This record gives sequence, C-alpha cells and structure tokens, in this order.
Amino acid sequence: MDPMHIVVAAAEPGTWSLRVVSADGERAGEDLTLADAELPALAARRENAAREAGVPPPVWTWRDTSVLAPLLAAAGVWVTRCRDLSLCATILATAATAPGSGAPDAETGEPRPLDYRAVVEPSDSRHVPGPRASVPADQGSLFSVASETGPGVAELAAELAAQTRACATARNPARLERLLGLESQGALVAAEMRHRGIPWDPGVHRQILEDLLGPEPTGEERPARMQEFAERVRTALSAPTLNPDSPVELLKALRNTGVDVDTTRAFKLQEWTLVNGQPQEQRVAVVAPVLEYKKLSRVFSSTGWHWLDTWVQDGRFHAEYVVGGVVTGRWAARGGGALQIPKYIRDAVRADPGRALVVADAAQLEPRVLAILARDDALAEASRGRDLYESIAQQGRARGAELTERSHAKIALLGAMYGATSGAAGRFMPQLTRMFPRAVGYVEHAARVGERGEQVCTYLGRWSPAPGPEWFEVQRAVDTEAGERRATRESRSHGRFSRNFVVQGSAAEWALAWLGHIRRDLHRAGLAAHLVFFLHDEVMVDCPEQHAEQVRQIVTAAAEHAVRTVFGTVPVEVPVAATVVTSYADAK
Repeated sequence: MDPMHIVVAAAEPGTWSLRVVSADGERAGEDLTLADAELPALAARRENAAREAGVPPPVWTWRDTSVLAPLLAAAGVWVTRCRDLSLCATILATAATAPGSGAPDAETGEPRPLDYRAVVEPSDSRHVPGPRASVPADQGSLFSVASETGPGVAELAAELAAQTRACATARNPARLERLLGLESQGALVAAEMRHRGIPWDPGVHRQILEDLLGPEPTGEERPARMQEFAERVRTALSAPTLNPDSPVELLKALRNTGVDVDTTRAFKLQEWTLVNGQPQEQRVAVVAPVLEYKKLSRVFSSTGWHWLDTWVQDGRFHAEYVVGGVVTGRWAARGGGALQIPKYIRDAVRADPGRALVVADAAQLEPRVLAILARDDALAEASRGRDLYESIAQQGRARGAELTERSHAKIALLGAMYGATSGAAGRFMPQLTRMFPRAVGYVEHAARVGERGEQVCTYLGRWSPAPGPEWFEVQRAVDTEAGERRATRESRSHGRFSRNFVVQGSAAEWALAWLGHIRRDLHRAGLAAHLVFFLHDEVMVDCPEQHAEQVRQIVTAAAEHAVRTVFGTVPVEVPVAATVVTSYADAK
C-alpha cells in the first residue's frame, strides 16, 4: 500500500494549508488551514493513527524541511517521513540535463535513455559535445519549486506529481526514488540535530582558549600569546611595523628576508624550510614564529571568544547544516564551522551529567564503496572484516611487489579515486591496477567521461553537473599551442572531478541511509537518545549513560542496514568503530 502525501504550504502569516494527495498529486481529502500551534498536534495524530491502523505513515511533503521540521521538533513531535521538494528538485533538474538519466529533457520533455557507461570515447579527443541545455527558469512546476516565491498547496501538489512522473521515466526509477527519500530524510535529521544542538561546555572552552592564547582580550586587542608571537615575527623578519594579519605585508616581509615563496600559506612556508627533504635549521628559525602566529590566529578567529558567544547558547552548539550543500551530495554547514570542529577544542564537547556520547565513524568508506560500484571481487575480499589498506599491503608482500606498506596502499588507492598520477601514487598505480583491475577501470572510465564534458552519476542516480559553456569554448579553442595546453588542463581537471564524484557521491548516499536508520531505530527503541553531530562518515549520539551500550549497538547495526538499503546484498562490509565517551576529545 502506497503512503499518502500530506502537502503543507505556507498560507497567511502563522498559518499553514494542508492537502492530502497521492504520489501523482491527486487530491484525496479536504484542504485544511491550521495555525502554527495546531500543526504539530495534527502531525502527531496522523502518525499515531497510521501506526495503530498498521498502514504506512504519511509522507509530509513541503517545500523546505528546515522551515517546518523545527516547528515539529520544538513541540516534541516525531514524523516518520518527509518529501523535501526543493532538495528533490535540485537532484532531478541536474539529471534532466544528462543523456542517460532517463529524466525528461528540459526542452523536449522526452526521456534521455543513453547510458553513460556505454559511451565510446571519440577517436578525435577534441570532439566534445556542446553544453547541455539548462532547465529554464520559467519551465513551470517541473523541478522549479526552489525558484518560486511562496508556492501554495496546489502548486506543491503539482510539483510532487511532476517529480513522480520524472522518476518513472528514469534509468532506474526505484533507485532514484530511494535517493529522493534518503535526501529528504537527511533534511529531517539535519533540522532535528540543529534543534537539539551539540552539548558544549563553555567553561572548558574558555579554559582551552586561555591555555592557548592567554586571557580574553578587550576591544580590538590581540590575545597576549598572539601579541607575543607578533613581536617575534617582526623581529625574525626585521619588520618592526609589520601587521602579521595582512597577507600582503607579511609576504613582502618574508621575501625581503630571503624567504622565496609566492604565498603565506603554512604548507608553502613549511616546504621552504626543507633542503633536500630535510628541515634546515636557519630557515626553520625564520619561519617558525610566522607558523606559530598563524596557528594561534586560526584558533582566535575560528573558535575564539566571539565564536563561543555567537554559537553556543544554553550549553549547546546549534549547527546549521546544508543538506546536499556539495554537488556530490555531501553536506555543508552555514556558519559556525560545524563540519570542522578542530581537535584542540573537542574537549569542550561534553555530555551533560548522567549522559554519554556515542561517537562512531565508518572505516575507509570510499574505497569500500568503490569495491561495490566496480563489482571488484578482489577488492571486496580485501575489505572484509579487516583493515583494507593493510590487507592490500599484505597481498603486495605475498606477490613480492613494491606495494608492501599500509601507507603505500592508502596512497595508491586514494590516488586512484582522486586522480593523482605523479609521485608515490603514480609509482604504485600499475601494481594497483593489476591487483584490482575492475576498481581502477571504473574510476578511469568515469574520468574519461568527465574529460569529454559528459555527466556521470552515483549508484542511486545523483548526476554531476555539466560543465558550463566556458568549458566547451576552451575545448574548441585549440588553434594555438597555449590553447591546446589549456584545453587539456581543463579537460583533465573535469575528469578528476568526475572520477571522484561517482565514489564520493555514492558514499554520501550510504551515509544518508546510515543516518536514517539510526534516527528510526533510536525512536523505535524509545530511548531519550538523539543524533547531534554528523561529518561525512562520522556521527555522534547524545544519550543517557545507562543506554549507551544499546545505542552503540544501534549505530553499528545501522551501518550494515545502510549497505543493504543503498546497494542491496553485496559482499562488502562497511565496519563502524563506535565508542562511548563523555568528552569528544576521548573518541579519537
């Protein structure tokens, strides 16, 4: 039995219009208008009624989950499923420009059935297609909900119907529908995590800052230790009036002192200190104060007192996640650096008294996903129940080959996925190809497709964006040697992007499923436990101490369920290491 959709749209300020419809947008009940305070109660009644009747719960269908979900979370109402029409529209609009997606072409309305994996590379490597047609802004309801201003319930119902039709013509409708469901579920998780917040101890945070920077400064002053190193930088560079916060001034002072660099980035300064691969004492002495100042400056600007006062309220850091904020489907964050909690500040992430944090991360996620995508039995065997990189190194030692160290295996496999062709990664690539020809061949083919300006897709059907018109102009401007070099450079760059897109994007789909299973299973267990943090392949659950072990088991089991949800039954494991701590600093 297919679930019904309850479409929710903004009406007058403080009120909402609701309509019950089928997936194809057909009305299945009378419209309702509810006030803010009435909507959570109705949602709870509908969820409970479905559970008692043993029928699928409704799919709450709205334009933007981040608007409605906080209202429900504040009232303590849990909904099972939603459909975020804006997020789904973004996925479908990109698919509609891809030959092979099966989604309707924006101009003709006809499916584009060509499978990208069947494309044969043209004999003329410079013969590239023109740019794909973008989805017109005035196309109507089809995939355009994100650009509309205040659509009503009828418009949202029409958008749902258009999306349902588009999925039906896709290359694999079931997979694409699953992706849209996972993306929408992710939006629910993100909104609930923001509402709950990460437990944060301001006192511990302030002590860390004082230990690193000195007492909290007043006004525009630098912290004491930063000021101390500012003076050291001026002395080392013989620049008594230097403002070390100015990249232009700092670069000029460095060059005047004989530091031959073209940027003030820390890694370039560290490279300059090396002579024949070894640190040179006199060079280190010049650059060391600059590096220390830059490190303290990052602490002060990214997690200093101003950050603490801005982002931590009532002992919680309420991070704002952007679901699908990266084109591969990975999340981003809007302000506060939620995806970059540095190690030095993690001790401030503390569970409240009587509670614990369950922190879990997936081991070597992307290489394992590559084994699934490529159906590489050898790589799948290497991944089962063990450290994948060490397993590859053991195979290398058994073959008497050069790739015999764990670090070498990691460099080689990541190089294959990210397109590194020089240095150690390039040196080990021939052996990696002999060991895992299907895996290497899979990403190499994705790279060739990208180099032609074609789009590639993830396992469930998220398509990469096509290059813009400028890219195609560069590919055709090859009448000079410089133009040929630029075209080759841009082509290879897009190939590196598409090579990684298929793996990173499919791994992001697994992560969405992992989050969804954790959310569902915590709720089913009736525990006062909540997801509060997510970073690509890592999660944190805040729970009562007495339930920590049960939560740990739920989080671990959810990883296995996620593999089946996204990929079906496959001979690849995604092991998850989960620990129970009271401080995030103890989880690593």
